[in-house]
Amino acid sequence: MLLRLAYLTITNAFAALRLLPMSDRDKDAEILVLRHQFMVLERRLGEDRVKFASEDRG
Repeated sequence: MLLRLAYLTITNAFAALRLLPMSDRDKDAEILVLRHQFMVLERRLGEDRVKFASEDRG
């Protein structure tokens, strides 16, 4: 449990550092790409919907 917490802390810190030099336009483009990927995944799954757990939300 402690190792997982340390791993998540480090990965989130690197993710935050990666966002610092990005402009708002770059961030908006990344969000649009992620939304598109999510829609494609849902389309491929068909009736099997994606179910998120509480830890998936960030």
